[in-house]
Amino acid sequence: MRIAFLAAPEGVEQVELTEPWRAVLEAAGAPRLVSTKTGRIQAYHHLDKADTFAVDEDVATARAGDFDGLVLPGGVANPDFLRTDERAVSFVKDFFDAGKPVAAICHAPWTLVEAGVLRGRTLTSWPSLRTDIRNAGGTWVDEEVKVCTCAPATLITSRKPADLKAFCAAFMTEFRKASGD
Repeated sequence: MRIAFLAAPEGVEQVELTEPWRAVLEAAGAPRLVSTKTGRIQAYHHLDKADTFAVDEDVATARAGDFDGLVLPGGVANPDFLRTDERAVSFVKDFFDAGKPVAAICHAPWTLVEAGVLRGRTLTSWPSLRTDIRNAGGTWVDEEVKVCTCAPATLITSRKPADLKAFCAAFMTEFRKASGD
């Protein structure tokens, strides 16, 4: 099970990267960090710098077809940077077009708004995104985790770091289905 984690060079919420990453590793999966630049990304604890993480693949060469699923960690700045990068937005949209599951937490659905994949879907996020999600044709709900199985791809979303346990359990169930495990 190969899972892509898409993060901007700066601004990802560290715990929203590391906890899902650990869930994939514990399931004997192969997480890969994809970013818009090679080198290392700078993670944050809210607004304070945290650790850096090595990028495995540049989004310019990464292909959705090489993965069984995608995780979009949050952080306020992370999805804001990603949604302004056409290659990152295209990479995300490719997972939906291929019918592969996508998991997004906190502010990460901003990238989904830009990708134009929310019409007719029900999802959750950090509450400040609800208007953006509604304007993009989605239905916003205030739930710990929401699994939307609308075709063509399953979307798993959560609101915040406190939801990580439920988020990881839900996306791992969907990733296992997609990879045939």
